Order: sequence, then structure tokens, then C-alpha cells
Amino acid sequence: MDDDQRLRRPRPLLPSRWVLRPHEADEDGIVGAGADLEAATLVAAYRSGVFPWPHDGHPLLWFSPDPRSVIDPAGVHVSRSLRRTLRRSGWTTTMGEALPEVMRACAQRPAGTGTWITAEMQDAYAELWALGWAQSLEVWEDGALIGGIYGVMVGGVFTGESMFHRRPDASKVALVDLCARLHEAGADLLDVQLPTEHLSSMGARSIPRADFLERLVRARDRSCRPIRSELPVRRLV
Repeated sequence: MDDDQRLRRPRPLLPSRWVLRPHEADEDGIVGAGADLEAATLVAAYRSGVFPWPHDGHPLLWFSPDPRSVIDPAGVHVSRSLRRTLRRSGWTTTMGEALPEVMRACAQRPAGTGTWITAEMQDAYAELWALGWAQSLEVWEDGALIGGIYGVMVGGVFTGESMFHRRPDASKVALVDLCARLHEAGADLLDVQLPTEHLSSMGARSIPRADFLERLVRARDRSCRPIRSELPVRRLV
């Protein structure tokens, strides 16, 4: 595999100025408020099992929910209809090619509904992407971006932040493809943070926060195998 077909290795960062303690979260999962979105802060937070979730009218909030929703990469569920999409669509996927575009697409919401993916969040995660810590999975149709997911990877744990689709099943394809790549690379866990009916239908399950943190500590310094960038989705059938 050529070097330009591999994802960038994350660059070392200085220690964070902030300490976020997931075990001190309140009943809503809030660990604290404030801090900043510097790269060192974000990476330290994800390594601790904490993630930022902006809320209008509040300082920046940091969360570590209990329970935590996760997907084992080898255990993602692929329905019959999704298998048909994988066989017939002709789509391709890439990883780590277009995180800013994926974030902008995830941030689009109907007028008046708002979004937590603020411009500041987009800038912060674009910097993480440039440093090799944030990653995105893109789904393409004839050169057009039609679906994707983005998040942060620390060692063998990928924390998914948001996903989108512009064609039916495109976000599902992104999730299944990401799981396949993580499994192939030897990653331990896909953290999807909070349970939803959609994620549960694809294999997500809720585990106690303490169990999640234990798995995170074991996997966050693991070195995964290189992941190839561009691949056809039909390989997933």
C-alpha cells in the first residue's frame, strides 16, 4: 500500500490546560462547562471519554453520558435492503478526504431548527483533521458527496459525532463502511455516544459508562493498522 493511500498518523500534542473528569458527570451526563476547543483540549477530552456538545445560551458544555451507546465494528447490522444498495449503487467511499465538507453537510438543518455544529466547532475539528486526530468517511456518487460521518479516533476507539445523507441509505452505507474499516484495522470500538432508534437498528447497544471507560483506557493507546482511502461499497456485501 502506497503512503498516499493511508490515513495520516496523528501528530503529538502538548498536554491540555484543562482536566475533564467523566466520573464527576451529573445526572444529565454534564462533566463541566467552559474550557475551549483547542486541539489539545479536544484530544484530552476524547481520551477521557468526554465530548463537547454546545447548547444555545450556555457556556460550552462537556458530556460523558451514562449509559454510553457503542457498536462493535464486527457486529454492525446490515439489512437486506441495505445489502441490495451495496450491490447495485456503484458508490465509492473514502476515508479522511473531505472532513470540512462532511461537517458542513451534517450542520445543515431545516430553517429554525438550529444546529450544535457551530462554525467554531467546524474550525476546531478541521484543525484536528489536519493534525490526524479527526477523521471522516465519505460516500460518493459520480464525484458528488452524498453521505458521510465524522468523528475523532484515539487509538482503537472511534467516536462518531454526526452523519448525513443526500441519497437514501447513504448514511447507513457510511456507518457500515466505517465499521468494516475499523474492524480491518484492528480497532476495538465505535462510540456513538447516545442511543437512537436508527443506531439501535444497526447494532448499537448501551453499556454502563464505567464499562465504556474501562474499554477506552485499554484501547486508547493502541496502534491500529493503516486504512486504505478509496474503496467500492460493493466489497461490503
